[in-house]
Amino acid sequence: QVQLVESGGGLVQAGDSLRLSCAASGRTLTSYTMGWFRQAPGKEREFVATTRWSGGHNYIADYAGSVKGRFTIFRDNAKNTVNLQMNNLELEDTAVYSCAAAATSGSVSSPGSYVYWGQGTQVTVSS
Repeated sequence: QVQLVESGGGLVQAGDSLRLSCAASGRTLTSYTMGWFRQAPGKEREFVATTRWSGGHNYIADYAGSVKGRFTIFRDNAKNTVNLQMNNLELEDTAVYSCAAAATSGSVSSPGSYVYWGQGTQVTVSS
């Protein structure tokens, strides 16, 4: 069993930066595929970013087109966390952000592929 707890959300202005963190307990995340998703009011949950072991010597990151170049997903294996650095935030980034662990078979950008979820942290971007 894996427990995930997100932190770092808040209210910021457009153009600002935030760093979200997802702390895990129960298991180490080293070999898990990890993802960040978000859900805005009245909208479905959508994929933001994922990081997975390449099978070689590094992790592979993938991003939604809307955040590519602005967001960076990275791991801190020593702290058993997965983080999301969000730069140049836009109004459209306002949502509850959740981390997820352990993609099963299927697309790593699909919420249904993940087994464990955190409760989420609110990110609000104002003009």
